[in-house]
Amino acid sequence: MLKGQCVCGAVRFEVEDAFHYAGFCHCSRCRRRTGSAFASYAGIEAEKLHVVAGEADIDRVEESAEGYHAFCAHCHSWLFSVLRGATWAHVRLASLDGAPSRRPDHHIYVGSKAPWYKITDAFPQFETLPP
Repeated sequence: MLKGQCVCGAVRFEVEDAFHYAGFCHCSRCRRRTGSAFASYAGIEAEKLHVVAGEADIDRVEESAEGYHAFCAHCHSWLFSVLRGATWAHVRLASLDGAPSRRPDHHIYVGSKAPWYKITDAFPQFETLPP
């Protein structure tokens, strides 16, 4: 199990170290939410993520009927997103205390990446989502 938390520690969670994929998202929404060039994420079945403290301190921001983004109501850290009809979770890798076994290995939404950022690794790049 991996442990994760927000900056202020009000929200803590655990997630199995069994991610199916991990990558970097360059979409304009992720860039605005993080204030950086991209967001790092890893995907796993939603039932493998458990909030262990601060459930009442989570702000759920719905972006669509398919899911929501979970932020700490106090420090506003972006912790994870629940999507695809609440069946999958995208955990923000920077919110984890340890390093997951699965490391990012691709870039998505490079069609809308920050024009001032240059991707310098050799990972596959997708204009939107992988096929």
